[in-house]
Amino acid sequence: MSAAVPAPRFTDPAVFGRVAVLLGGTSSEREVSLDSGRGVLDALRARGVDAHAVDGIPALLEAIRAGRVDRVFNILHGGDGENGVLQGLLQALGVPYTGAGVLGAALTLDKIRTKQVWQSADLPTPRFLRLPPNGDVPAAIAEIGLPVFVKPSCEGSSVGVARVADAAGIAEAERVAREYGGEMLVEPLVDGDELTVGILGELALPSIRIVPKGEWYDYHAKYVSEDTRYLCPGLEGEEEKRIGELALAAFRAAGCSGWGRVDLMRDRASGELLLLEVNTAPGMTSHSLVPKAAAQLGIDYAGLCWRVLEQTV
Repeated sequence: MSAAVPAPRFTDPAVFGRVAVLLGGTSSEREVSLDSGRGVLDALRARGVDAHAVDGIPALLEAIRAGRVDRVFNILHGGDGENGVLQGLLQALGVPYTGAGVLGAALTLDKIRTKQVWQSADLPTPRFLRLPPNGDVPAAIAEIGLPVFVKPSCEGSSVGVARVADAAGIAEAERVAREYGGEMLVEPLVDGDELTVGILGELALPSIRIVPKGEWYDYHAKYVSEDTRYLCPGLEGEEEKRIGELALAAFRAAGCSGWGRVDLMRDRASGELLLLEVNTAPGMTSHSLVPKAAAQLGIDYAGLCWRVLEQTV
């Protein structure tokens, strides 16, 4: 294991008490959350932790009221699991939980507001337009210039994203925007390498360069395909150091703490690193990225879950 990785703080699983692994819920990412949650639950139990699956916030509140929860491992992707609602509830009730607090969670689920914060902090992110509900999709695309991504401001896992390469794709982007109904983000398609950096406490994990078989890293490439390649570390030398520092700065600027993941692009022509978004409850499935990066430092899946849970004590 790398010397940069501190030793675990605890060895006795009893220190955690009764742990609710919060999974599932009602967001569009429910199935991914169930998959992630099963992995976390099995890993914690294998390490002797008294862990129990809890599906959704109402069930969690019932378990807390019944005195069956000492702390929460939040793996509830999207929706109220990552928008500050859960975090505010647990904070008010005095129940420790994994991941970002109220501010970091609420801010980073909203891609538009996150990018506004990064811009104010002079952190690099692709230019963008905010598209209000029922906004003029063709006009926004024309202002940014093809090719573009049109994506919901408050969704994850590439849910509801339209990739518009030419004029023929504009109608599909309009359909996606109408179906979603909320604020959309329009930003240029950056021609380059897609990268991600996991954050564990004060440590930036090795970057991962994602090489999908198709044109882009969509939902299928993330959770279904076995053809996507993950190169870790994704960069070398000074570039790898630079991406880690940028990811940590972006994570902190967005009010985040604990653990998470920062997604970026590297422009092929200029080499510039550009911030895309932050995930405060990253996937923990067999295809997920943070476990892959942690493994490069000798931290296996169960060890990663343990270290994340340690942050609640």
